[in-house]
Amino acid sequence: MGVPKRKPSHSRQRQRRAYNSVLKLPQLSTCPQCAAPYVPHRVCPACGYYKGRQVVSVQALG
Repeated sequence: MGVPKRKPSHSRQRQRRAYNSVLKLPQLSTCPQCAAPYVPHRVCPACGYYKGRQVVSVQALG
């Protein structure tokens, strides 16, 4: 069985862990109602629609 001769440096450990965190970022989709980016299977924060119907009423800013 292979055993490492030296321990990995701090920078090499951190590079590996940083890449693992990138893989867990949520992918964004575009809303069919308002074309704003949103997380899939969630209510769109811009317009409040989910699966073609309005679920949450969004107050107009201003």
